[in-house]
Amino acid sequence: MSSVDSVNIAILLGAVLVMAGIMSSLIALRFGAPLLLVFLGVGVLAGENGPGGLKFDDVKSTYLVGSVALALILFDGGLRTRFQAIRAVLAPSMVLATFGVLITALLTAPVAHYTLGLDWVEALLVGAVVASTDAAAVFLLVHAQGLRLRPRVGATLEVESGTNDPFAVFLTLMLVELLSLGQSTVWQVIWQLAREALLGTLFGVLGGRLVVLGLNRVALPQGLHAPFVTTAALVIFGMTQMAHGSGFLAVYLAGMVIGNRPTRAHNSVVAFLDAATWLAQIVMFVLLGLLVWPGRLLETLVPAIAVAITLTLIARPAAVVLCLLPFRFQWREKIFISWVGLRGAVAIFLASIPLLVGLPKANIYFDVAFVIVLISLLLQGWTIGFAARKLHVALPRSEGSPRRIELDLPGQLEQQLVGYPVRAKSLFYRRGLFPSWSKPTLVIRDEKILSPQEAEPVAPGDYIYLLAPPERAQALDRFFIDMSPTSAPDPHLLGEFVVSGETTLKDLAAAYGIAIPPDEADRSVADYFDLHLDRVPTVGATLPLDSIVLVVRSISGTRAHVIGLRLPEDEDDKPPPTRRDVLRQRLRRAWRELSGA
Repeated sequence: MSSVDSVNIAILLGAVLVMAGIMSSLIALRFGAPLLLVFLGVGVLAGENGPGGLKFDDVKSTYLVGSVALALILFDGGLRTRFQAIRAVLAPSMVLATFGVLITALLTAPVAHYTLGLDWVEALLVGAVVASTDAAAVFLLVHAQGLRLRPRVGATLEVESGTNDPFAVFLTLMLVELLSLGQSTVWQVIWQLAREALLGTLFGVLGGRLVVLGLNRVALPQGLHAPFVTTAALVIFGMTQMAHGSGFLAVYLAGMVIGNRPTRAHNSVVAFLDAATWLAQIVMFVLLGLLVWPGRLLETLVPAIAVAITLTLIARPAAVVLCLLPFRFQWREKIFISWVGLRGAVAIFLASIPLLVGLPKANIYFDVAFVIVLISLLLQGWTIGFAARKLHVALPRSEGSPRRIELDLPGQLEQQLVGYPVRAKSLFYRRGLFPSWSKPTLVIRDEKILSPQEAEPVAPGDYIYLLAPPERAQALDRFFIDMSPTSAPDPHLLGEFVVSGETTLKDLAAAYGIAIPPDEADRSVADYFDLHLDRVPTVGATLPLDSIVLVVRSISGTRAHVIGLRLPEDEDDKPPPTRRDVLRQRLRRAWRELSGA
């Protein structure tokens, strides 16, 4: 019976620790503290060297839980990544995720070599362990501090932090193998890297397509779609690892394939993975904290601080500058991307691999990685918002996302039911706007279900449900949040062929001699973008209007603020040059009339 009691005690203690991590997250969010730091702190306090006095040294179980947690985190990240959003930043992100990790490790290694007394291979292992950024830490802190990053900066950080873990894992395992076996050639390293990348890509893409096929063809009972996808991701991970490919790359790619194809129960899958990844992260962080001996950290504290400073102020910035050199990033964006290279659970997880295989100096790698993660979270984690605002890479934060309800409709994959509460200051209520690709279906008022015709006019406090394609559902949010206060554009921003977003289409048509649909004559140009653009308008977004093209020049909140007018490009069937000259003169004259010049 004593063995049964010990199992029950282990279950109780484990549940209490996880619950303590969950409850402490509320405090962390309130004060802006990095949640990873809180979960690690719970583990340290509960450990043998802390007040809890719980003896735990099971590195194998920690590595197992860490592998599962990291696989689910990467799969969830891939599932939320849209091809359209990352296409423009794919090249710089992949360079950062590969060469950036290598450069960071190489520049960190000399400091580890001289301060910790390690040989060069051991010092490079320290660099490899802490070289990758942590996706969970980066975006959890960005969200907690209420930041809305510029699209290119946010997308670059998202793709880089999601894809650099496989390369860091490969580099760490290669160096651990070299230290264990003592032999490896350059060609063997290149072959291993190529094999892991190719097999990871192959298993990830094929596995993702098979999961999509299974979701859409097999009639699973209600509620089993999400567990099916989650376990399928772990199957893809395990099979790829068994084939000596990169399982982490495979699950990330599988998530991208699944997330960018129409599937049944997509929303329930995402919600389930949210809970699964949260639980996996909490368990992993607490277990990693249990492995730490605070008293032993003092032995390597000063060298670890030196490595952390080098990593933060020299290695990471140098890697970012060199990798982004061929791409057109502003210096402010490079500095911010350098500063947000947060180290998190991935670094401590990688540092547990030498412990697992029993390398002679495994404790040093683990302790140094732990100190670096603490410094990174304390120094960089609490200053992300300040850095974003000072470097002007944060856009004005609009009102928080509305309470969106998404319901899958059995029997088809093209449409889903999306519901919102109607707010008095929303774009939908004040302007009566909703995009052409959505269709109002029902309204709930005073617990009664009404058709849109019966509910006319829709009032604040109602709940309205619209049919919309699943991939565009999130784009509906901007119609149901409170509108940002409108202001007149800066006159210095307005020039030839540039108008305010509040200019109506009929005024535009009268002044510039273009044809517009009669039912849209009273709409503003900003409304025209909201209706016909299937995403939140960004600077550079375009829409055709008769013979001209409207171009967004500046944004206010989520609305087009200043609009440019682009003349037709030269084509084989263009009108005679004199006609175009006349049109150009007419546009200039119309602008002068509109601006009162």
